[in-house]
Amino acid sequence: GWAKSILFNEGAREQFQRFFERGDTLSLGVCNGCQMMSNLRELIPGADLWPRFVRNRSERFEARFSLVEVQDSPSAFFAGMVGSVMPIAVSHGEGRVEVRDAAHLAALQASGLVGLRFVDNRGQVTEQYPANPNGSPDGITAVTTTDGRATIMMPHPERVFRTVANSWHPDNWGEDGAWMRMFRNARVRLG
Repeated sequence: GWAKSILFNEGAREQFQRFFERGDTLSLGVCNGCQMMSNLRELIPGADLWPRFVRNRSERFEARFSLVEVQDSPSAFFAGMVGSVMPIAVSHGEGRVEVRDAAHLAALQASGLVGLRFVDNRGQVTEQYPANPNGSPDGITAVTTTDGRATIMMPHPERVFRTVANSWHPDNWGEDGAWMRMFRNARVRLG
C-alpha cells in the first residue's frame, strides 16, 4: 500500500524519484520498509534486479534470532563487514524472496547485489527452516543497488545494535553490538 500511494501519486512519485537519484543520499528499508522499497524499484537507480518479498513458506509469522552472513556487495551499510556471520532479529510474516523465474534468480545471484544470506549454525548458506525463517532461495535476505546507496533487508539490525539487546554475545563486545558498524558506515559515507 505504501508503495502504491507513492507510485500512483504524481507529486509523491516525483519527489521520491528525485531523492533516490541524488548522489548524496542513502536509503535503508528494513522489513516493511524493505517490501515498500522493493516495490519502488522502478524509481531507484540500480535496483532493476530487486525481488519482491512475499509470504513466508511456513505460512506463519516468524520471530527469532537467526544467523546471517554479510556478502561482498557495494552496499554502503556493509562496508568492511564482508564475511561476518552475526545473529540478527527476525520478525516478519512476508519475508520470502520472490523472483520472476530461474533466470531472474541467476541474474540476482551473479549480480553481486546480495548483501545478506541466512546461514546455519555451521555458517553454510541455507534454505532450510528454521535457520532460514522464510524460505528465501539461496538464503537471500538483503539486496542493494549497483552503487550501494540503497539497501533493503528483511531482518532487523536496528533491534540488536546494542550488546544488551542480544541474547548472547562474546565477552569482548563492550556496549556496541556487531550491527552498530552498519550505522557507523552510513555516517562515514554521508560525511
